[in-house]
Amino acid sequence: MEKTLIASISGIRGIFGRGLDPAVLVRFAGAYGTWIRRRAAEAGTDPVVVVGRDGRVTGPLCAQIVTATLRSTGCTVVDAGLATTPTVEMAVLAEQAAGGIILSASHNPAEWNALKLLNEKGEFLTAEQGAEVLRLAEADAAETVAYDALGELHRRDFLPYHIDRIVALDFIDPDVIRARNFRVVVDGINSVGGVALPALLRRLGVAAERIHVLNGEPTGHFAHTPEPLPEHLTDTIRHVADTGADLGLVVDPDADRLALIADGGVYVSEELTQVIAADFLWRFRTGPFVTNLSSSRAIEDVARRYGAAVHRSAVGEINVVQKMQEVGAVLGGEGNGGVILPDLHYGRDALVGTAMVLQHLANEGIRLSDLRAQLPQYALSKNKLPIGQADPDALLQAVAKHLRDQRISTVDGVKIDLDEGWVHLRKSNTEPILRIYAEASTPEAAETLAQRYMQLLREVGQLG
Repeated sequence: MEKTLIASISGIRGIFGRGLDPAVLVRFAGAYGTWIRRRAAEAGTDPVVVVGRDGRVTGPLCAQIVTATLRSTGCTVVDAGLATTPTVEMAVLAEQAAGGIILSASHNPAEWNALKLLNEKGEFLTAEQGAEVLRLAEADAAETVAYDALGELHRRDFLPYHIDRIVALDFIDPDVIRARNFRVVVDGINSVGGVALPALLRRLGVAAERIHVLNGEPTGHFAHTPEPLPEHLTDTIRHVADTGADLGLVVDPDADRLALIADGGVYVSEELTQVIAADFLWRFRTGPFVTNLSSSRAIEDVARRYGAAVHRSAVGEINVVQKMQEVGAVLGGEGNGGVILPDLHYGRDALVGTAMVLQHLANEGIRLSDLRAQLPQYALSKNKLPIGQADPDALLQAVAKHLRDQRISTVDGVKIDLDEGWVHLRKSNTEPILRIYAEASTPEAAETLAQRYMQLLREVGQLG
């Protein structure tokens, strides 16, 4: 049986029992624990690690293995139990911990799980930090401590803290939200979002009887494909329409991505979650926004209304975060439904995204469908081009040279900005393919752009 394990600087993920085995968990958790203990010793701090998990069936077992391994390296573990990714990120800051591990394979199917590694800032490891943990794991260099130096184990639920911090934001007013008497559908995809979002909504003033939770039991048996895309949400979209709900909220299994469904049962592109959040926040804050190169240019259109700057980074949350810190951004995110609010923490957070969307609708006294109509209208095309044994870096360099007279960026692959839209060509870290994302005013125009540059790739790379 083929094994599936992907170890990269962004984490270790695989199919449990077919690559992500107990011995693998021990090796990587041991390497991370050793790295944490060494760094804590240099800083004169305690080697404390927060561990949380999403609702996957393998979560409790993986957490036991990882927790025991960390303790064997001398790290004290604060077990956050069932917790969203942003909750664990905030817990690292709350505990002044040396790091954190989130057991979640994000939007991957139920048989997958992963170790997502955080540093002492509650942020994903930088490239250099991730490379060092991988080096320790590959060298099997984990260091086990003596019996009298084992790490302790503590347990704490950080969701109330996370929600308290959101409600305390100066632009969030539960009384105003309560007055709107929203009816909200939540699709928790049988994971932690089904617990966290209803708790947040109640604190924001949404009446419990007006919260309709679908797939709310965190069993890990996902009711549909977990990535929150419209083709996976037909039942949820229908439920929003049938119940007359004001909006629907859909998250992935670890609740760092937020997709919206408007009143009447109309899917709102994940690309617009961060745009709506920015349209809201720029009424209270001034400053730049950061997103990745593959996100919709709708954010630039909205930014012009406020005279705000938009900066672009390479794809990947840590790249967005580092650019945000560099330019002093007041908000950031990614077009996959991620919202990053530095006032709270530097991580994608579906909970704070939810609070900002509800507050925006309440403040303006409008429906989500009306707000959607006020935003720029774009269509995104996503394609993959198999490249076989071809060198993806060499291929992208050749395309960049061919297009050197056009408006291009080579920060992450090749991004081509055109009057009628844009195209982003970048390599996959997990498959022998190139990803081709294109955006234009209509689906047909976006697909035409994508096909044009896919043909250019074939010609430049002499692909069959």
